[in-house]
Amino acid sequence: MCGRYVLGGDAADYAEYFGVDRIVGDELSRSYNVAPTDPVYTVASWDDERLLGVMRWGLIPHWAKDSKAIQINARAETLLTKPMFRDSAVRKRCIIPADGFYEWEPKERGRAPHWVYRADGFPMGFAGVYSSWKNPETEEWIRTCAIVTGEARGVISDIHERMPIALSPDVWDPWLDRSITDPSEIENLIQAIPPDLVMQHEVSPLVNSVRNNDRNLTNPAGPLRIV
Repeated sequence: MCGRYVLGGDAADYAEYFGVDRIVGDELSRSYNVAPTDPVYTVASWDDERLLGVMRWGLIPHWAKDSKAIQINARAETLLTKPMFRDSAVRKRCIIPADGFYEWEPKERGRAPHWVYRADGFPMGFAGVYSSWKNPETEEWIRTCAIVTGEARGVISDIHERMPIALSPDVWDPWLDRSITDPSEIENLIQAIPPDLVMQHEVSPLVNSVRNNDRNLTNPAGPLRIV
């Protein structure tokens, strides 16, 4: 799963890296401890443009009666069959930029947080899905998103059984292509970057609290671990 991640860049940084045509919405403050329900950057296609915008992390399906039942992650194995995500997977796919993410390793006593990131220093582009939901009380439209997760591979499998799918750049274009609606074709697009591009190291338990939010959260808790 993915429950916390980092957005340490500006909108222009992510727009350039992901080949965005236009930035829409507000500029977000840099965050080193992004948590569920926070506003996050997303890349999506609309009217033949690739846009960088802002959505709320925690998907609310368009048919929901209220905003209570949100999902921050969508399992790749059931993405195209589970009613919560099925429509979004077919018609509303996005890329969710991140500088890396935190994962927690079970220990004999508690859990140890780890920072997972690209070895080459580039951002990750999580496979994402989104939805537009109308608040029945305020009539306000709210766009929300979820991160697609899969079975852990590489160094991540040492600490957890699941991981967010950081898409290979080769599939960015078709993943964002709204004309691709065939479920089997969409399933084939869920391709992650090679495991040898990913590194991780243990970090301070300070990341456990969303009140802590600075760049030092990603520093190694001890000697840097390279696998």
